[in-house]
Amino acid sequence: MLTVHQTIYDRSGGRIGHRILGTPTLLLRTTGAKTRRRRTSALTYARDGDTYLVAASMGGSPRAPGWYYNLRADPGVEIQIGRRRIPVRARAVQPTDPDYQRLWDVVNANNHDRYRGYQRLTARPIPVVVLMPPVN
Repeated sequence: MLTVHQTIYDRSGGRIGHRILGTPTLLLRTTGAKTRRRRTSALTYARDGDTYLVAASMGGSPRAPGWYYNLRADPGVEIQIGRRRIPVRARAVQPTDPDYQRLWDVVNANNHDRYRGYQRLTARPIPVVVLMPPVN
């Protein structure tokens, strides 16, 4: 279902797909760390002021999602919110960061407490990724 959602969101230019089951979604466009190919991932997100937050949960998998490794290699990425494309700079926030718990609570609440369940499925700490648009 998620692949179908992402395809519709992407191919409709963002006219369809911004919300899935009441939760806002964005399209994250990264460059493959190894392949250097363009990659697109549909992700639920939350807002924290002017920034966007996503969790690198991969449903509680023992490994982080591929897009996480891509943005670690090249943090200059693009997001699409509905029809709007925004260049952003990605910054991974780990549990040792003083802002982690606050950001985790924001992103988790926005996703109906699903991330807390995903965290119970894996020993790895799930990072929160802050996506910062350029300052005007």
